[in-house]
Amino acid sequence: MSKSSQNRRQFLKNTGKAGIALATAPILSSWNFSSNEFQQQALPYAYNALEPFIDALTMEIHYTKHAATYAKNVADACTAEKVNTDTTSLRTLLANISKFSAKMRNNAGGHFNHEFFWQIMKPSPATVPQNELAEAINKTFGSFTAFQTAFSDAAKARFGSGWAWLIVKADGQLAVCSTANQDNPLMDIAEMKGEPIIGLDVWEHAYYLKYQNKRPDYINNWWNLVNWELANKHFVSFNKK
Repeated sequence: MSKSSQNRRQFLKNTGKAGIALATAPILSSWNFSSNEFQQQALPYAYNALEPFIDALTMEIHYTKHAATYAKNVADACTAEKVNTDTTSLRTLLANISKFSAKMRNNAGGHFNHEFFWQIMKPSPATVPQNELAEAINKTFGSFTAFQTAFSDAAKARFGSGWAWLIVKADGQLAVCSTANQDNPLMDIAEMKGEPIIGLDVWEHAYYLKYQNKRPDYINNWWNLVNWELANKHFVSFNKK
């Protein structure tokens, strides 16, 4: 099978049909789920599209092995724990994650985080934030450069595996935070809760083939890939709720 065919495959349909009493919620309006959000979605670009900053082999392994496993395991967990994915959104599940097993927490988070991550990147060259998001970043951090430093520092300082995030909190204010493992700011157990605007995977499998132990180099290069147009669209969408 060719790599392009692999890119278009959708993995592992969720078969869990039993229900739980959780309210439904819409999926992220600015992030594209073309089918069941509990399934792995097709990549929006080829494995080699993010070179030279992320290499093709890393992307292929990351997508087809690591991310595909999260999609499979969250489907299995939903079946085992009687989550009806026809009536319960992924976001609702994350907002109630403390009620579920460690397997559900790790894999629901891992699935959401990776689907988010693929879309917040695009082939370089990256632009810079524009319009409403740029104004909010300048207001909160003083400048885009100051924001980049704060975000990069959060990514570099995350001990072990995890993620760095730019979020918008319930009060509409931006903030930078990081989470361990596959946690994210949508979870009810998160130390800082909010709506993700951009997120960076700092698990070693995201960068080790190219950067080895040089996480700062990976972080610095990743700024060339941020999809600021989509980030601004989501920021605006959230603020209109």
